[in-house]
Amino acid sequence: MKPLKFQSVFDIIGPVMIGPSSSHTAGAVRIGRLIHSILGMEPKEVTFHLYNSFAKTYRGHGTDRALVAGIMGMDTDNPNIKHSLEIAHEKGIRIYWEILKKGDAPHPNTVKIEVKDSNGNSMSLTGISIGGGNIQVTELNGFAVTLQMNTPTIIVVHQDVPGMIAKVTDILSDHDINIAQMNVTRENVGQKAIMIIEVDSRDCQDAVNAIETIPHLYNVNYFG
Repeated sequence: MKPLKFQSVFDIIGPVMIGPSSSHTAGAVRIGRLIHSILGMEPKEVTFHLYNSFAKTYRGHGTDRALVAGIMGMDTDNPNIKHSLEIAHEKGIRIYWEILKKGDAPHPNTVKIEVKDSNGNSMSLTGISIGGGNIQVTELNGFAVTLQMNTPTIIVVHQDVPGMIAKVTDILSDHDINIAQMNVTRENVGQKAIMIIEVDSRDCQDAVNAIETIPHLYNVNYFG
């Protein structure tokens, strides 16, 4: 068996969070919040497909409230997590649950989230809560990806026009930021596209500020 590798002490003790469980609560918030960051707004309709352990204990462990809090942009230490279902209802966000207690998923803490925004755009993401508030992403908009979201990650949402990838990577190079892994997906030619870039540096704010000035950009987020 390979030894576990940790990036920081927070991989062991977990993040500052509203309880009761780092796997079922903090990890769930982070998966939902990732959807919010990519979408760039609160969705109007969300379907959560919960598998195995998530499906069996989602209410008792607060996973339902954590996921909904995340898709509204709340962080793991937000005291309003416990009120997220009520807040979403007040905002008119339509939420649906598909409970798959015997679903075929590679990890017991797996959720697939499908969302639609007010403009009719849709996206999907499959995430796994692996413990200590850490998550992995295994699917994005139908594409298989492998993202270890406990490393510094920059997410760029932009219009699919020529030269966008080169402009972003040139800025990272200018700021001496090395790319460890990169995934790119898009809705259709010329429509919304997403770059998810894992990097080796945690000093990324100046680069993110420069990326924000690129034309045809919807939003950019950094997860340290």
